[in-house]
Amino acid sequence: KRIVIDLSRSRNPSKMAIIHHIILVALLAISVTAVSTSSKLKPTQTVPASPPPLAISAAAKAFTDAHNKARAMVGVSPLAWSLTLEAAASRLARYQRNQKKCEFASLNPGKYGANQLWAKGLAVPPSLAVETWVKEKAFYDYKSDSCAANHTCGVYKQVVWRNSKELGCAQATCAKESTVLTICFYNPPGNIIGQKPY
Repeated sequence: KRIVIDLSRSRNPSKMAIIHHIILVALLAISVTAVSTSSKLKPTQTVPASPPPLAISAAAKAFTDAHNKARAMVGVSPLAWSLTLEAAASRLARYQRNQKKCEFASLNPGKYGANQLWAKGLAVPPSLAVETWVKEKAFYDYKSDSCAANHTCGVYKQVVWRNSKELGCAQATCAKESTVLTICFYNPPGNIIGQKPY
């Protein structure tokens, strides 16, 4: 809606002066209001975008999913994939392939928790490696925190260790020997003597 004032019809100069004065006061009031309102407005803040989710390989996803399935069964929080741990596992797996014919790696002492699996004559998808470690649960007695003779429950305990938060795994294949070496690292490490895994 517009307001129009026709000053041409007013012959009285004092009326014209009053009208001019009213218009100036009105314009001044509008400009002061606009300035005071704009000074109260807060500048728009730019919120940085969230980083995109970590893009991981299908093998990394399979390792992570298999671990987290076992962890969910005992009520511990899921692990997240770590590119740092993956790189460390990959370096060790490649070294074992290139220098040691895919033999088990020497993992003690290390700054990460670790599991490894050696298989001859068959492909080892990530889920199979983790399932092999998790099968040791059948020989683990939680109450006494002990393992049946001739079994390695430590591999199972590391998979479900409550304080471990991230993992990274790698595999190496030695074609001549038809063997596959799987190595997973965990941070923080598990299997601390005197502590139960969950």
